[in-house]
Amino acid sequence: MARRALILVEGSPTDNGLLYVQAAQRLGLHPIILSADTAQYDCLASERIEAIIRVDTNDLAALIGECSRLRATYEIAGITCARESVCATVGKLCRHFNLPGPNPTSIERCCDKFVQRQLLAGAGIPIPAYRLAANATEVERAALDIGLPVVLKPAVGNGSTGVRLCCDVDELAEHTDYLLGGAGMWRSAPRMLVEEFARGPLYAAIIMGNEIIGVEAAGFGPPPHFVYSEGIFPAPLTDDEHEHIADVSLSCLQALGLGWGPTNIEFRWTKRGLVVIEVNPRLGGGPQTVQLAYGVDLVAEHIKLVIGEEWNLLRKHSQIVAWHSLVPDLDGTLDWIDGDSRAAAVPGVAEVRLYVKPKTPIVRKGDYRDSMGIVRAVSPSLTQTKAILQRAVELIDWSITPFPTIG
Repeated sequence: MARRALILVEGSPTDNGLLYVQAAQRLGLHPIILSADTAQYDCLASERIEAIIRVDTNDLAALIGECSRLRATYEIAGITCARESVCATVGKLCRHFNLPGPNPTSIERCCDKFVQRQLLAGAGIPIPAYRLAANATEVERAALDIGLPVVLKPAVGNGSTGVRLCCDVDELAEHTDYLLGGAGMWRSAPRMLVEEFARGPLYAAIIMGNEIIGVEAAGFGPPPHFVYSEGIFPAPLTDDEHEHIADVSLSCLQALGLGWGPTNIEFRWTKRGLVVIEVNPRLGGGPQTVQLAYGVDLVAEHIKLVIGEEWNLLRKHSQIVAWHSLVPDLDGTLDWIDGDSRAAAVPGVAEVRLYVKPKTPIVRKGDYRDSMGIVRAVSPSLTQTKAILQRAVELIDWSITPFPTIG
C-alpha cells in the first residue's frame, strides 16, 4: 500500500511550517515539502520529513509535474501551505488533483489588497480610506487627498513587509523610493496602496471555515513599522464587542468568497467604530496560543480538512494566554542572548523560543522577520497571566554591537 503523504508548499519554520510537519506526522502522514529555497529547511534536519524538493513554487505547471511524479510513489492525501503568498497556487493544485482546497479565485482577490478593499467597501464593511498608486506623483497626490499621516504599502504582500507609516512628505517620498526600487518586488507594473492611518486598539479574529475561534488583542512595536510585539488571547472584550467583531468577520468572509479553511482578520477599534485593516486567508502567526488557551490544535484540524476528514473545533478548556515578541531596537551583531532557560522555568510560562544565535547579524526589516524570539504565558486569569509574562520577559536580555560606520 502506498504511503499517504501531505504535500506542504513553502512551509518554512517562520510560517508555521514546522507545526504543519509535526501535526502531519501525528496524523500518520508523511510530510513532503516543495520549495524554491530548500536551504531554509536546514534547521529541520532532525524532523522526520519524507523529502524536501526544490521546485519553482510560482510555476503552477512545475508544481503539477512534481506532484504527478510523487503520485507514482505516494498516495497524496492532501496539498496545503503555511505561507499566504502561495495559497492561491495551492488552491489551483488541489483543483487539478481533485483534492479539498480553497477557492483560488477568492484567495487571489483577497491577497490583492486593492481588490480586497474594493470588495469590502462594496459590501458596506468599514475600512480605512485608500487610494491605488503606481508612481511617486500618484502616491503624494493620494496622501494629500487622504491626509497625513498615511500608511504606504505594496498592493500585494503579507507579514507587514514593505508597510510603513509616513507622517510627512519627506517620509512618504523616501518610502516610495524604497518600494519602487525593491528588487524583485514587482512582477509587473508597481502597485502601491496609500491608506488612512486608523488609530485605536488592535484585534485579530481567528477563524476556521465559518466559525470564529476567538479574538486576540495585539500590539505593535514603535512606528513607523508594524511589527507585532505582544498579544492576549482571548481578548478582554464584552460580549457585545465580541459579537460585533464576529458579525463583521462573517460579513468579510461573505464579501470575499472565503469560508474554507483558516482566515485571520485584523481590526482597529477607532473613534468611528470597528474598521477592518486586513483579511488574510491563512492561520495567524500563533496557533500555539489558541492551543494553550482552548486546547484546539488549529494546524492539525486544518490538515484534517485538507485530507477530507472531519475536524473538531470544540474547546477542551479555557485559559488566558499572553505573549511577547523579542524585538531588537538596533541593527548590529548579536553578541549574546541569555535568560531563556530561567524564563522558561517561571511557573505559568508555556513557551520560550529563540530564533537567533549569538554572532548572528541583526538587520531589522520592519516586518515579522525582526522577531528574535517569543515568550508565552498561560493561567486562568488575565492579571496573573500578565504578571507571569512580565516576570519571564524581564529575565531575558541580550547585547548587540552596532555595525561599524563607514567613512
